[in-house]
Amino acid sequence: MRHLNSGRKLKRTASHRKALMESLATNLFLYKQVRTTLAKAKETRVFVEPLITKAKKDSVATRRHVARFIKDREAVRILFSEIAPKAIDRPGGYTRVVKLGQRHGDGGEVAVIELVDFNAADEAQKRRKVSKEEESKPEAEATKAEPVKEKQESAPSA
Repeated sequence: MRHLNSGRKLKRTASHRKALMESLATNLFLYKQVRTTLAKAKETRVFVEPLITKAKKDSVATRRHVARFIKDREAVRILFSEIAPKAIDRPGGYTRVVKLGQRHGDGGEVAVIELVDFNAADEAQKRRKVSKEEESKPEAEATKAEPVKEKQESAPSA
């Protein structure tokens, strides 16, 4: 019997389970949402929410504590600079698990775990807009520069 034994085993060894949770948490911080099985999503929520609560108090000690679990420096930076400030007023419940149905291959329950204060679709659109603007800037500067030259050439001849 499993009396008072909390957490899901997920048919993995302890080290494999730890690596899985760290990987899912890192990807959640980087991409704001992760598509996985329902059991893994629910277990990831238990792993991630205390880290976000810790990150609300930004200090060297809390950064080191979080860095024990999240090995990617970029993910830690995003957690402390973007995610924690948005969650500062929220007393928990930083993640949402949305069921997507069953996988066609094996019938496993699929879900998305996402950060509540972030809309991943809006962020993806913002990234696309920024990349499009960066691509169009050299073209826009070239088109702006050409009409100015024409006006300058026509002005002295008149």
